[in-house]
Amino acid sequence: MWAEIAQSFLLLILILDPLLGAVVFVTLTKGMGRKERSSQALLAVLVAFVLLVIFLFSGRHLFSLLGVSFSSFMVAGGMILLLLGVEEILGLEFSRKRTDTKAAAIVIGTPLLCGPGAITSVIILEERYGYLVPFLAVVLSLFVTWLILYFADRLAQFLGEKIIEILSRVMGLILAAIAVEYIKEGILQMVSEVLKG
Repeated sequence: MWAEIAQSFLLLILILDPLLGAVVFVTLTKGMGRKERSSQALLAVLVAFVLLVIFLFSGRHLFSLLGVSFSSFMVAGGMILLLLGVEEILGLEFSRKRTDTKAAAIVIGTPLLCGPGAITSVIILEERYGYLVPFLAVVLSLFVTWLILYFADRLAQFLGEKIIEILSRVMGLILAAIAVEYIKEGILQMVSEVLKG
């Protein structure tokens, strides 16, 4: 069980990308006092937590209502993760938009933390391991994310933008590899379902 939690935690940390979140957070909270930045960091993590837990416990029921197979979702989700990985590696922006600094917590919470990649992953993890393992992984990964956001200004000064950028791109490469595994697994499940039918 601990190995499953560790694997799930690592996957979510790669997708949440708190280092990138820290850079964006510092930019969006410029001019705010220490207390206000702290409350924004906590709110951002709480927004992501609530959304991820909702999708964790209701994702499969939603599939049933919509008539979508899990294998189709794995392929689609893998493609989304692959795009997110490519974004990180090449420094592209397919979906992120500039926004008002007053909405910093909401922007960091979603879509930056709780975006399509994170939602896809918690649903896939629930299918593989049940509810407990991904729930604990969500709690741990968001706690680490909160710590990084809380100390984002100090972290940015200590590491420098170049180091953070390099780390984000390495994480993007790993995320792209995980995405390919999801796509492969989804296609294999589809083939298996066709052969059984």
